[in-house]
Amino acid sequence: MAGKKAVVDASRLSGPEKAAVVLLSLGEDHMHLWQALDEEEIKELSSAMAGLGTVSSAVVEELLIEFVSGLSGSGAIMGSFEQTQRLLANFMPEEKVDGLMEEIRGPAGRTMWDKLGNVNEAVLANYLKNEYPQTVAVVLSKIKSEHAARVLGALPEDFALECVTRMLRMEPVQREILDKIEQTLRTEFMSNLARTSKRDSHEMMAEIFNNFDRQTESRFIAALEERNRESAERIRALMFVFEDLSKLDPGGVQTLLRAVEKDQLGLALKGSSDALREMFFSNMSERAAKIMREDMESMGPVRLKDVDAAQMSMVQAAKDLAAKGEIMLAGAGGDDELIY
Repeated sequence: MAGKKAVVDASRLSGPEKAAVVLLSLGEDHMHLWQALDEEEIKELSSAMAGLGTVSSAVVEELLIEFVSGLSGSGAIMGSFEQTQRLLANFMPEEKVDGLMEEIRGPAGRTMWDKLGNVNEAVLANYLKNEYPQTVAVVLSKIKSEHAARVLGALPEDFALECVTRMLRMEPVQREILDKIEQTLRTEFMSNLARTSKRDSHEMMAEIFNNFDRQTESRFIAALEERNRESAERIRALMFVFEDLSKLDPGGVQTLLRAVEKDQLGLALKGSSDALREMFFSNMSERAAKIMREDMESMGPVRLKDVDAAQMSMVQAAKDLAAKGEIMLAGAGGDDELIY
């Protein structure tokens, strides 16, 4: 069998093939470059390298010039969490690397106070209730007022009132005290938060199940019930489905109606319960509800998968609005549970 023709045109090479040529030309003296790649990248490059065949010297030179020019011209690099961790491990003790990366994994924000603003109020209150009221007063004075209000509401009442009293009497806090509080929050709270806030597997599966069409969801739930009824029940309780929109208050319904396309609404309501359909109609003007009913009647029979898609789209719109704080959703797990 004849061998592959020599590559004489660099433009015919794919990105992985170009990278393979560069790595081959650098040789074994630069094997450390492979350590910066993840497993999938190594597989892709190895496959490209094995299938290259002969590459002309002119192409090699062209690609090396392209590589060096691109690097020096833009100075751009791309980092990732894993690459950063590998780099730090070369010169820092493992426990320090773990602590630093856990903090990076934690809530987003440039400063400690930004990060605290992205921590659930119940979680933050649970930590602060064991601190001195004066410390809590300082923390609450540094975060946004709306978040501070939610945290205060989640604290034991007597303790919260003591914190309010301290805040009312509080004078400017010395820099060294503020630094000490920040350091304590970083080492005692944020690092533990990163370790303990791994996503619950049932929550993850509930979100996946929410994206199934109705038949697939029913099939998986039924199969899971046979193997592990407890897990199936937990997933079902955590799922937020179209019928759960019935728990929206009138303001929430009207906000959602403004965010949803009218044709999608009609299609979604074709497959809803009578009670949910009437709830949406009652939050429209009489004329709008009449037009929507007529539009739904004129649709005739519709495919189940189209109804599922429309309902899924409305559920996602509701979740997006909830994430922005524009509506409040009560989850299937209970009227008091909030889903964001």
